[in-house]
Amino acid sequence: MKLTAQRCKPLPKGTPALTDKAARALLNALPEWKMKAKKISRSFHFESYWAGWAFVNALAWIAQAEDHHPEIVLGHKVVTVTFSTHSVKGLSHNDFICAAKADALLD
Repeated sequence: MKLTAQRCKPLPKGTPALTDKAARALLNALPEWKMKAKKISRSFHFESYWAGWAFVNALAWIAQAEDHHPEIVLGHKVVTVTFSTHSVKGLSHNDFICAAKADALLD
């Protein structure tokens, strides 16, 4: 099932982070995203500052609906988004679902 068709799920206490191998397998579906230090991130480039703001607002809506919130840095025509799951101290499947949904905003 495509990542964009999935929903984030609450993670029970004690859920482990994804293994590096499992995270890299999921990352294959997200070619623009980079994995570093137990996080995935991507920079999105826009034609204007306001287009970046619109993207941030749309992504915030998705993050709230999924109850999975990224770190977002809004710059001039660039928005950098970083996902990780604090409760597992690394990456979870939820990070990849939300990253795919962020990508879908540009489709």
